[in-house]
Amino acid sequence: MAILRSIFAVLVGYLIFAVSGFALFKFSGHDPHSSDSLGFMILSIVYGVFFAALAGFVAAAIGGKFEIEHSLAVAALIAAVGAASLLISSTGSSVWTQLAALLVMAPAAMGGGFLRSRMLHRTE
Repeated sequence: MAILRSIFAVLVGYLIFAVSGFALFKFSGHDPHSSDSLGFMILSIVYGVFFAALAGFVAAAIGGKFEIEHSLAVAALIAAVGAASLLISSTGSSVWTQLAALLVMAPAAMGGGFLRSRMLHRTE
């Protein structure tokens, strides 16, 4: 039963990140695979970092034991999808979203799990 809880925790965490990113680009009308204004790129990276950290935090909270490991799994999914997208992107297309996912958002997911772990162990 614990393995199902862990799988569920990681899937929920990743879905928080993925759905938030989809919503940002869908509702803003921006293409995530094209160059954009510096302001929008910074805003979307900050937005992505927030939701990545939230995803890691939620995965750690749902998973119960091994908070860091659950957020690591979410971070690994974020990085794997970013890397796969980077590898299949066409020549000449903008890759800022993939690089941001790899370099900033995946570590932020780990940070969310670390925050959850610190909060939990501080109260014990």
